[in-house]
Amino acid sequence: MKFTDGYWQLLPGVTELRPRHVDEVVAGEDTLTVYASTAPITTRGDTLNRPLVTVSFHSPMDGVVGVTVEHFQGGLGRGPRFELHRSVGDVKITTPQLNGAPVATLRSGPLEARVATEGDWSVEFVADGRVLTSSMARSVGVLTDADGRHFVREQLTLGVGEHVYGLGERFGSLVKNGQTVDIWNADGGTASDQAYKNVPFYLSDAGYGVFVDQPERVSFEIGTEVVSRAQFSVEGQSLTYYVVAGPTPKDVLRRYTALTGRPARVPDWSYGLWLSTSFTTSYDEATVTHFVDGMAERDLPLSVFHFDCFWMRQFHWSDFIWDPATFPDPAGMLSRLKERGLRICVWINPYIAQRSVLFAEGKERGYLVKNPDGSVWQWNMWQAGMALVDFTNPEATAWYQGKLRGLLDQGVDCFKTDFGERIPTDVVWHDGSDPQRMHNYYTHLYNRSVFDLLVAERGPGEAVLFARSATAGGQQFPVHWGGDCESTFVSMAESLRGGLSLALSGFGFWSHDIGGFEGTPDAAVFKRWLPFGLLSSHSRLHGSDSYRVPWAFDEEAVDVTRRFTRLKMSLMPYLSQAGRVAHEEGLPVMRPMVLEFPEDRGAATVDTQYMLGESLLVAPVFSAGGDVDVYVPDGTWTSLLTGEKVTGPRWVHERHGFDSVPLYVRPGTVLPVGARADRPDRDHADGVTLHLFELPDGHRSTSRVPSGDGEATFEVRREGSRVRVRALGAPGAWAVHPDGGQRVEVPAGTGEVELTL
Repeated sequence: MKFTDGYWQLLPGVTELRPRHVDEVVAGEDTLTVYASTAPITTRGDTLNRPLVTVSFHSPMDGVVGVTVEHFQGGLGRGPRFELHRSVGDVKITTPQLNGAPVATLRSGPLEARVATEGDWSVEFVADGRVLTSSMARSVGVLTDADGRHFVREQLTLGVGEHVYGLGERFGSLVKNGQTVDIWNADGGTASDQAYKNVPFYLSDAGYGVFVDQPERVSFEIGTEVVSRAQFSVEGQSLTYYVVAGPTPKDVLRRYTALTGRPARVPDWSYGLWLSTSFTTSYDEATVTHFVDGMAERDLPLSVFHFDCFWMRQFHWSDFIWDPATFPDPAGMLSRLKERGLRICVWINPYIAQRSVLFAEGKERGYLVKNPDGSVWQWNMWQAGMALVDFTNPEATAWYQGKLRGLLDQGVDCFKTDFGERIPTDVVWHDGSDPQRMHNYYTHLYNRSVFDLLVAERGPGEAVLFARSATAGGQQFPVHWGGDCESTFVSMAESLRGGLSLALSGFGFWSHDIGGFEGTPDAAVFKRWLPFGLLSSHSRLHGSDSYRVPWAFDEEAVDVTRRFTRLKMSLMPYLSQAGRVAHEEGLPVMRPMVLEFPEDRGAATVDTQYMLGESLLVAPVFSAGGDVDVYVPDGTWTSLLTGEKVTGPRWVHERHGFDSVPLYVRPGTVLPVGARADRPDRDHADGVTLHLFELPDGHRSTSRVPSGDGEATFEVRREGSRVRVRALGAPGAWAVHPDGGQRVEVPAGTGEVELTL
């Protein structure tokens, strides 16, 4: 939201208060509070009729400094609030002289906030002796607009060549400089500035991140209100934000996800191919069986079958009752599918249609969101007479979970938690939450309630969602998918940008509808989308009004599906490591180039390719003819598909057939590849082959490969032309395959092998 007319003037009707004179600094044990008047104070009389702005500093953990800007402090403080994982670190409060000027400082780990106590308002955030960003004389503002609404604003400086990323799943340019972004969940598809997953966090390649701790609408102006500043504002009388130290983008994400929550572990079976009935298509058990048989007959590995909306009766969503006319024996059908080794997913949402048997029950028990007059809030969008489950009511949450538990008892394994964005702001919540703050936060309660049920019923590490909406902290409940995209190359590219933006917002796992959702892709779009989808963390065939089985397009689509599904299954030892890192460190499986190569200016703006884990570069092909430009960072990279080598840093133009894609292995990589390519859930260490790529002299690394309930570790060390590999906990035979060299088989029980390059 903009408040100024150019740099000097305010918009008509807007008034502003800003800190001009530090009246007093109060140092607590681990807090620093600054009282600043809105004009210089030279006499006692100047304090009369003079507003104060209170700015307080604290730290929830090492390397993170929180700032709260307040005008009036008498508000009700209604929730909800983001749940932050605090771990009190070593906080130091000092009041030294800096270059002859008095300052007050709060230090947390490597990060320090320095507040000038004389002269113009100035706060510098400093790490390792370098100023990361600053709040300057005209940055903080307490504003009132022409309609009498109150806002608090902060502006943090941007440096020359600095790039800003994140703010949730956004489908425009990966770099957010020059963009206006409102954090407000909406069901707007992937082709607009609206987003399903809005996260008030941005990451800067200057070595820091900023998290605005406000669940309501936060308006960001990234170099748009003032070109040299990133602005964020909220309606009300206070604003809290955190500066998160790096120095690298990975360090920022580690700290940010430690604060807001790390992704849960996902089960191995979820990495396999998911096949859906699609949305409005006609299907019954015979149709489903035909699809499953077709995949098996064509040797296409399938892991999960998904039933979309019409597994329930029309106008009854959601009642969690199988349509008896279409599925007369749901438990038997699910049992038959599970006998074939499949997992089952079903579509749900938090909305209760008036015809649903749950509507009257929810109304009677007070489990549905209410209007101020006490009646049930309803509208006709999506479902006739639709109401909304009130997840701020613990009894309503338990009631909703109880309905889903019945499906788990039938054999369902996971849920596609659709919607959660269309949340009204003129309602009353059970716990008294502020409706504006609840709009974005509702999805967090919705997804958490379903995820918690799966953890309770299936156990940690077995719970997984396919969720559409989210906000800060939602990364704890994976997996999220990109929503309703069109079936075009342009939409394929915008979907990738959304996933990369989400990755830089703390989300570790992400997927999208292969071939696009809206409409039916032509065969070229579908075949180009397949490698992209199957080289994502999670892979799903799903559409709106047409099936997405590969043979519906052409036989080549079947071959492409087989090639890349089997490739992904063979990469499970590597992907499982990437998933472990996402869970333990908060680093995404699919990574923008800037995350892996922050010192490479050529990588800063690249949003048409990504790193799958830390070692595989994937560049989807966005054209029927197969032309693609790939940015290759420094070093000699090797094509995993052909063995061809290319040296960077430079852009490379290539042309690929439908059965190929630029897929390069980073130099210095030990890539574990599995012995089987038919399913994702197995002992990944049994029969694993370690592929060595361009290992430099002096290389040392450890690969952790899941094995049963534990893991096998492989320590690789190069000294001159000799390479030694030491195995710990390997359950059977394994192998080493040097780049361009002979594959060396290692018998079971052998703990170490040496080879010459």
